[in-house]
Amino acid sequence: MSLYKHQSPIIFKHQKTIKQPQQQKMAASATKQSLLLLASLLVLIGVTTGSFYDSFDITWGAGRANIFESGQLLTCTLDKISGSGFQSKKEYLFGKIDMKMKLVAGNSAGTVTAYYLSSKGEKWDEIDFEFLGNVTGQPYVLHTNVFTGGKGDREMQFYLWFDPTADFHTYTVLWNPLNIIFLVDGIPIRVFKNNEANGVAYPKNQPMKIYSSLWEADDWATQGGRVKIDWTNAPFSASYKSFNDVDCCSRTSIWDWVTCNANSNSWMWTTLNANQLGQLKWVQDDYMIYNYCTDFKRFPQGLPTECNHN
Repeated sequence: MSLYKHQSPIIFKHQKTIKQPQQQKMAASATKQSLLLLASLLVLIGVTTGSFYDSFDITWGAGRANIFESGQLLTCTLDKISGSGFQSKKEYLFGKIDMKMKLVAGNSAGTVTAYYLSSKGEKWDEIDFEFLGNVTGQPYVLHTNVFTGGKGDREMQFYLWFDPTADFHTYTVLWNPLNIIFLVDGIPIRVFKNNEANGVAYPKNQPMKIYSSLWEADDWATQGGRVKIDWTNAPFSASYKSFNDVDCCSRTSIWDWVTCNANSNSWMWTTLNANQLGQLKWVQDDYMIYNYCTDFKRFPQGLPTECNHN
């Protein structure tokens, strides 16, 4: 089986013709109907026309993070002086959140592209996607983690079944009162269940913002820090588009109540169906490279409680 697979994009073409006044009037009506139909189709297939200007603030990097294409594309860069990052304007308390990302290409060893949700304070909650770079030709490591009340140590790591630097792919967090589901292009790769009944804390009370950054971590990111950043390849760049938070409960400030989007809460009680359970097994059998729930050396006194209730 090849590690990377390629999917061809769908291309829409537009032809321009010259029309007489009556034809123009009829064409305008037809165009309006076509646009309405297209808008409906875009909603049905989950395409968002939201702007990064509206959804995020660039928070650090001194010009190394930028928004392009009328708000539809955001890039973060890293050079020897600094990385860069951004955060959401909203805070979320449950939701289905999508982001398309294209990762640093070429020799990305020592770099980390982080994309995660996090609250604040000493006992913070957090849901992590982190992409650990590697030398040219070697696969990225997708590192996931869940923190509750400031406690993490719940790492699972994966290779991907495609080249994440060649094109954009969708990374999704579905977080509801029952479980946290990590998905890649709609395929579940990990589930963290609500095991409060068994004494395991679950993130359900602290609203979280979305954060992302591209930064240097060559003391640990690639092969445990054995491979360092090659700065001759700088600047490094990661790209983002098609952010979608339509299915979420959120607030715009700490003074507001968290509210859910009307008629869009089908995700609120979602768990994996039989087909998705099969997909999860496929990913974990073929692409998982580390699972804290099987690391008996790390936990000599016994595996964490949730490992026995998945």
